[in-house]
Amino acid sequence: MSTATASKSLVIVESPAKAKTIKKYLGPGYEVLASYGHVRDLVPKDGAVDPASGFAMHYQMIERNAKHVRTIISALKDADTLVLATDPDREGEAIAWHLVELLREKKALKDKSVQRVVFYEITQSEVSRAIAHPRGMSDELISAQQARRALDYLVGFNLSPLLWRKVSPGLSAGRVQSPALRLICEREEEIKAFVPQEYWSLEAHTGKDAQRFTARLLRLDGEKAEQFTLTNTDDAHSARDRILQAADGRLRVAKVEKKQRRRNPTPPFTTSTLQQEANRKLGFGSTRAMRVAQQLYEGVDIGGETVGLITYMRTDSVNLANEAVQQIRDLVGSQYGADYVPESPRHYKSKSKNAQEAHEAIRPTDMHRTPERMRAYLAEDQLKLYTLIWRRAVASQMASAVFDTVSAELTAGDHAFRANGSVLVFPGFIKAYQSGTDEPGDDDDDKRLPELVEGEDVTLHDIAADQHFTEPPPRYTEASLVKTLEEYDIGRPSTYASIIGTLQQREYVRMEGKAFWPTDVGMIVNRFLTEHFGRYVDYDFTARLEDDLDAVSRGEKKVEPLLASFWEDFAKRVEEKKDLSRGEVNEGRTLGTDPVSGKPVTAKLGRYGPYVQIGTKDDEEKPKFASLRANQRIDTISLEEAMELFKLPRNMGTTEDGTEVVVNIGRFGPYARFGDEFVSLKKDDDPYKVTLARCIELYEAKQAALEAATIRHWPEENIRIVKGRFGPYVSEGKLRARIAKGTDASTLSLDDCRALLEAEKQKKPAAKKSGARKSAAKKSVAKKSGAKKAAAKKSAGKKSAAKKSAAKKATAEKTAAATDAPWADGPGAADA
Repeated sequence: MSTATASKSLVIVESPAKAKTIKKYLGPGYEVLASYGHVRDLVPKDGAVDPASGFAMHYQMIERNAKHVRTIISALKDADTLVLATDPDREGEAIAWHLVELLREKKALKDKSVQRVVFYEITQSEVSRAIAHPRGMSDELISAQQARRALDYLVGFNLSPLLWRKVSPGLSAGRVQSPALRLICEREEEIKAFVPQEYWSLEAHTGKDAQRFTARLLRLDGEKAEQFTLTNTDDAHSARDRILQAADGRLRVAKVEKKQRRRNPTPPFTTSTLQQEANRKLGFGSTRAMRVAQQLYEGVDIGGETVGLITYMRTDSVNLANEAVQQIRDLVGSQYGADYVPESPRHYKSKSKNAQEAHEAIRPTDMHRTPERMRAYLAEDQLKLYTLIWRRAVASQMASAVFDTVSAELTAGDHAFRANGSVLVFPGFIKAYQSGTDEPGDDDDDKRLPELVEGEDVTLHDIAADQHFTEPPPRYTEASLVKTLEEYDIGRPSTYASIIGTLQQREYVRMEGKAFWPTDVGMIVNRFLTEHFGRYVDYDFTARLEDDLDAVSRGEKKVEPLLASFWEDFAKRVEEKKDLSRGEVNEGRTLGTDPVSGKPVTAKLGRYGPYVQIGTKDDEEKPKFASLRANQRIDTISLEEAMELFKLPRNMGTTEDGTEVVVNIGRFGPYARFGDEFVSLKKDDDPYKVTLARCIELYEAKQAALEAATIRHWPEENIRIVKGRFGPYVSEGKLRARIAKGTDASTLSLDDCRALLEAEKQKKPAAKKSGARKSAAKKSVAKKSGAKKAAAKKSAGKKSAAKKSAAKKATAEKTAAATDAPWADGPGAADA
């Protein structure tokens, strides 16, 4: 595209990949740069959102993007117009607004013209259209994003420090993350409480002529057969015998029903359905699916031309542009035949209340770019996801699949069976795509029955009696969790990936196969939040809040009254709970009584992870502690398993030279100690069962490896030069000294080694002194604080100072908590 005037425009997008693609579409009058996402964020300290000042929000530049902002400021000097071409959603609008505000602060805008352009696909025609029709920024979308950011900060910044103090450091709680965690934990509780029920099924193995088929029990003794009609072996076999006797080798065809059934295609992808299908069909997690979709959207080099292959991937809409629909219908006609094109285009209605924020469903920008044609240009993941998107879009505009279905009732006296069959007579959209499902079920498609006539008999070969047990509800997968979050109206599709990512990063959940299992930490955090902040992890409350935020984006609600309504009750609740004792929050699970001491045995979560404890802090003797093993959990460990943990450390005896050998588990896993030397046990070595011989074997192997890596050795002083992983070093027992890069280690003398070790020794006391100074400083502060408290008791006039000290302490705790940004939200950031 060329520009009619000599003026120059600076175009800003989020990512360098997007910038590279768009640059190729624009003429010499345009410079395109990337902001690399958000350029500003809330200051990470108390007061970043100030409820007392109308919820004013205080921002600062994101340090990692400072250099990109400087590049933008420099380029802006030579431009007349700033064109903001960030993503066409709430987050993209906020990035554009933040950049403009930052440029104004730095007086870099001056008299420059500012334009906002949006496009939903990165193609030559769409980018040209957007540049030709700029608009102003949307105050409603900006307000909605700021409201979400403020809420996430207020929740995370107040709840997370509470968790740090009452449960364990490094934890976080949040507006959307916590209800998602609750779903996973409640499902786990359902599974734990589940009691399997036995039931039996009877299936008739029958046939006509040479064709065999099966039929399920429909009625027994004249009564409708239910799942729990037969619940034990005796009843099942008694029923089988009665039916066999009544049938005498034949079943009568009492009724035959024939119908034609149509199955319609599913709509093209939205963000959430793409994440679900990518998980079911490709095994992609939400983050991986969105990352690959972003690559396809921002542009791929296809034979020298960089082009966006799909439309914008954050959308709630199932609509397709009329041009796209026509292109798909033409392609279906040419590729599959006229019979596969429905009489009129298919139109889908979005279930999302806020779908107007999006433009179209996710589709290829050009349907003629088939997966086969794109195979040579795409990476493996890109091709897999593009194929999924292309096939789903094509199928959405294809004719229905048609099945001929048959249902036959077969009787023997007062007993009856039902046989179902279904034959695919016209594949329709199934030729291109068939949606996955999370629910296992029987599908009678292409299950043929012989031609059955009412009144005739068919042969009964046998009746199979099969035992079954009911199964607990399945654990959530990423696909089913995203589906459930959407059904509850919790969060938004653009944040699902970050919600799931945060739960995993905080180690609240772990993945086994495709399923989410809550960890001990996750269960305890959920219990704390559910018991003490139940309203804020309530599904309906969270959904209503999401609706209110969507109303802000539509201009139907104002931000400040919404935040004020939330904060009034939430602040009171936080204040009420700040004095909870650690025991009330993390009281642990009582397992039973130690058979030796008679003291209680409990399983708890501690600062360094889950552990079991014999006794209490009120006992005269100090309680005994033992860490849980990797495969053990607080909510499932038994008393017997717990007592096994106290068998460590194990005294294994001595070696031939009298060295004592002890086995234990440390911070870095199980190990054997030989005097002052340590050797790690291997993955398959059980510290509770490992033998002395095995420990010696591992020790000797370690010593042999050390000898092999030894460059020089002075045994009389136990000094050696060792070839290490990151370069050679000098060792003397536990003390190690690095050898300078470029030095030939083999030329070092004993004196050289002594000097290096002595220098290393000098460093360590200095470090200790530094730690001692910090410790002394802390003690000094503690003494002063104690003095202040004592003075406050004596003098009413000093109460105010004491209050200020407490306030400062609370602020310090919150500031410390904020350094881990537990309240960060939005695409590309952890949702809290």
